[in-house]
Amino acid sequence: MNHWIELLTPSLLETLYMVFISVIFTIILGLPLGIILVVTDQNHILPNPYIHNILSYIINVARSLPFIILMIFIIPFTRLVVGTTIGTTAAIVPLVIAATPFFSRVVETSIREVDWGVVEASISMGATPHQIIFRVLLPEAMSSLILGITITIINILSYSAMAGVVGGGGLGDLAVRYGYHRFQTDVMIATVILLIILVQIIQTAGNKIAQSINKK
Repeated sequence: MNHWIELLTPSLLETLYMVFISVIFTIILGLPLGIILVVTDQNHILPNPYIHNILSYIINVARSLPFIILMIFIIPFTRLVVGTTIGTTAAIVPLVIAATPFFSRVVETSIREVDWGVVEASISMGATPHQIIFRVLLPEAMSSLILGITITIINILSYSAMAGVVGGGGLGDLAVRYGYHRFQTDVMIATVILLIILVQIIQTAGNKIAQSINKK
């Protein structure tokens, strides 16, 4: 038992570190991008087809790249940002770049679900675009946004496992080093079970928080 704890604990902590930091930066970058995608639409509060179309195209291109290819493609940028391309901190850079376009689309979808009648009522009362975004759109979409964040966290968790293939550390690295190179199937199975447990915990917590906000 102690052997399993000593083996799995460092890798689990590395994975949690990668996921936590990546989620923070993904939300910081993806939330405003998703908002801009919505409000610059031709039928919304700040119509600007030029910005909307260019941003939408860039996001689509970024989302089309498989994560493994993306990690390799941005190696120079990763080295520029963190000074290395190996390890958990280095893996955060491609994790954020891969997850941000996905999350921005999630934000866009959530905000578009807000009843337009509520927005029109705010406009008729003289609300500014800033007030509409932060006092109407985001609060009304919050329950859906929480579910979107939950899905994004799970995606980042799966990306972090793939990052282990190229020296990113975490549970994916453990599975490759012991389960693949050393043919220790029990380590591979333990890693998979641990990832499944993490996904279940994240999804359950996200659902409960979303339901709580929705009732309010």
